[in-house]
Amino acid sequence: MKIYGSSFSPYARKVIAYCIEAGIDHELVSIGLGSPDPGFQAASPLGKMPAMEDDGFTLADSSAIIHYLEARHRPGLIPQAPQGLGKAVWWDEVADAELFGALQPAFFNRIVLPLFQRREGDMAAADRVMAGPVPKILDWLEAHMPEGDGWLLGERLTLADIAIASPLVNLRHAGGTLDAHPRIAAFAERLHARPCFASSIAWEERALAKIRG
Repeated sequence: MKIYGSSFSPYARKVIAYCIEAGIDHELVSIGLGSPDPGFQAASPLGKMPAMEDDGFTLADSSAIIHYLEARHRPGLIPQAPQGLGKAVWWDEVADAELFGALQPAFFNRIVLPLFQRREGDMAAADRVMAGPVPKILDWLEAHMPEGDGWLLGERLTLADIAIASPLVNLRHAGGTLDAHPRIAAFAERLHARPCFASSIAWEERALAKIRG
């Protein structure tokens, strides 16, 4: 199975982490924004990453891809009971729309524009979200974090945990900290140390260090 995307994208990183955690063989085809790669264009008609190709079947959107993979491989990372399923989908949406939605302007202006596109970022816009929307969603998330070594949906890791952990990597890349949010910090440290995230994070940090010189 091919995954088209960049692990710097929290959405692509989420799919990669899910595949590793589920033991699903995959190949990452690294692409950038607006890539002309024909395989990517065929798999993602709207040009958004990530996309996938699996034995001739193509699909785009991280959540759609993960639900497809869950149905095909049954790794049990998405609960099947109605309430658990609903909560997993809800947390996935919180991660994509609320957590990264708040963080995205900072990541784009501090990382994507200056480092990858060699263009000047709007640092004022980045500073505004890091001072307002980002702390606001982190304050809310801190109050809903599991205690100790627990998981968001109970006693085992699920898509909910993977989804929330992924944009927290982008927060770190963008210069944000979790000093004021110790429960999120402990959660992130535990998740990011797992093999499903550790290899991607290490590669991203090396790439950023190389670009920065």
